[in-house]
Amino acid sequence: MNPTQPAPAQPTVNAVLADVTDMLRTVLAEYGDDDVLIGMSTTFNRDLELESIDLVTLAGLLEERYGQRVNLAEFLAGMEFDEIIDLTVGRLVEYVVWSLKTTQAG
Repeated sequence: MNPTQPAPAQPTVNAVLADVTDMLRTVLAEYGDDDVLIGMSTTFNRDLELESIDLVTLAGLLEERYGQRVNLAEFLAGMEFDEIIDLTVGRLVEYVVWSLKTTQAG
Protein backbone atom coordinates (compact mmCIF):
# COMPACT_ATOMS: atom_id res chain seq x y z
CA MET A 1 0.00 0.00 0.00
CA ASN A 2 1.27 3.46 -0.85
CA PRO A 3 1.75 5.33 2.47
CA THR A 4 0.71 8.63 0.86
CA GLN A 5 -2.73 7.28 0.03
CA PRO A 6 -5.30 6.99 2.80
CA ALA A 7 -6.34 3.49 3.79
CA PRO A 8 -9.77 2.49 2.47
CA ALA A 9 -12.48 3.50 4.91
CA GLN A 10 -13.83 0.70 7.03
CA PRO A 11 -17.58 0.34 6.56
CA THR A 12 -19.42 1.55 9.64
CA VAL A 13 -22.76 0.40 11.00
CA ASN A 14 -24.15 3.94 10.69
CA ALA A 15 -23.05 4.32 7.06
CA VAL A 16 -24.46 0.92 6.07
CA LEU A 17 -27.68 1.60 8.01
CA ALA A 18 -28.10 4.84 6.05
CA ASP A 19 -27.53 2.97 2.76
CA VAL A 20 -29.93 0.14 3.66
CA THR A 21 -32.54 2.65 4.87
CA ASP A 22 -32.35 4.46 1.52
CA MET A 23 -32.72 1.15 -0.31
CA LEU A 24 -35.72 0.17 1.81
CA ARG A 25 -37.33 3.55 1.17
CA THR A 26 -36.90 2.90 -2.56
CA VAL A 27 -38.63 -0.48 -2.19
CA LEU A 28 -41.37 0.93 0.07
CA ALA A 29 -42.02 3.91 -2.23
CA GLU A 30 -43.80 1.47 -4.53
CA TYR A 31 -46.43 1.09 -1.78
CA GLY A 32 -46.42 4.75 -0.75
CA ASP A 33 -44.79 3.81 2.58
CA ASP A 34 -41.45 5.53 2.10
CA ASP A 35 -41.88 7.74 5.20
CA VAL A 36 -41.95 4.83 7.67
CA LEU A 37 -39.44 4.95 10.54
CA ILE A 38 -36.58 2.49 9.93
CA GLY A 39 -34.02 1.54 12.56
CA MET A 40 -31.83 -1.36 13.64
CA SER A 41 -34.72 -3.15 15.38
CA THR A 42 -37.19 -2.72 12.49
CA THR A 43 -38.35 -6.11 11.17
CA PHE A 44 -38.78 -6.78 7.47
CA ASN A 45 -41.91 -8.86 7.97
CA ARG A 46 -43.92 -7.33 10.81
CA ASP A 47 -42.84 -3.68 10.65
CA LEU A 48 -42.21 -3.16 6.94
CA GLU A 49 -44.52 -5.95 5.69
CA LEU A 50 -42.14 -6.81 2.87
CA GLU A 51 -42.96 -9.68 0.54
CA SER A 52 -40.41 -12.08 -0.92
CA ILE A 53 -40.39 -10.13 -4.20
CA ASP A 54 -39.41 -7.02 -2.20
CA LEU A 55 -36.41 -8.93 -0.82
CA VAL A 56 -35.42 -9.75 -4.41
CA THR A 57 -35.56 -6.04 -5.22
CA LEU A 58 -33.54 -5.25 -2.09
CA ALA A 59 -30.97 -7.89 -3.07
CA GLY A 60 -30.57 -6.15 -6.43
CA LEU A 61 -30.11 -2.77 -4.76
CA LEU A 62 -27.53 -4.22 -2.35
CA GLU A 63 -25.60 -5.73 -5.25
CA GLU A 64 -25.82 -2.49 -7.20
CA ARG A 65 -24.34 -0.59 -4.23
CA TYR A 66 -21.81 -3.11 -2.91
CA GLY A 67 -21.22 -5.51 -5.80
CA GLN A 68 -20.79 -9.25 -5.36
CA ARG A 69 -19.40 -8.75 -1.85
CA VAL A 70 -22.92 -8.68 -0.38
CA ASN A 71 -25.17 -11.60 -1.33
CA LEU A 72 -28.60 -11.36 0.31
CA ALA A 73 -29.82 -14.66 -1.17
CA GLU A 74 -26.82 -16.48 0.30
CA PHE A 75 -27.36 -14.75 3.67
CA LEU A 76 -31.04 -15.78 3.76
CA ALA A 77 -30.30 -19.31 2.54
CA GLY A 78 -28.39 -19.98 5.76
CA MET A 79 -31.45 -19.17 7.90
CA GLU A 80 -34.41 -21.11 9.18
CA PHE A 81 -37.86 -19.85 8.14
CA ASP A 82 -38.52 -18.35 11.59
CA GLU A 83 -35.24 -16.42 11.43
CA ILE A 84 -36.23 -14.93 8.08
CA ILE A 85 -39.63 -13.93 9.47
CA ASP A 86 -37.94 -12.24 12.46
CA LEU A 87 -35.12 -10.67 10.41
CA THR A 88 -34.30 -7.13 11.50
CA VAL A 89 -32.68 -4.31 9.60
CA GLY A 90 -29.89 -4.44 12.20
CA ARG A 91 -29.05 -8.05 11.45
CA LEU A 92 -28.84 -7.27 7.73
CA VAL A 93 -26.69 -4.19 8.43
CA GLU A 94 -24.32 -6.28 10.57
CA TYR A 95 -24.09 -8.87 7.76
CA VAL A 96 -23.29 -6.15 5.19
CA VAL A 97 -20.60 -4.60 7.43
CA TRP A 98 -19.10 -8.06 8.07
CA SER A 99 -19.16 -8.91 4.33
CA LEU A 100 -17.49 -5.66 3.37
CA LYS A 101 -14.80 -5.97 6.03
CA THR A 102 -14.16 -9.63 5.12
CA THR A 103 -13.77 -8.93 1.41
CA GLN A 104 -11.72 -5.80 2.10
CA ALA A 105 -9.30 -7.76 4.28
CA GLY A 106 -9.04 -10.56 1.72
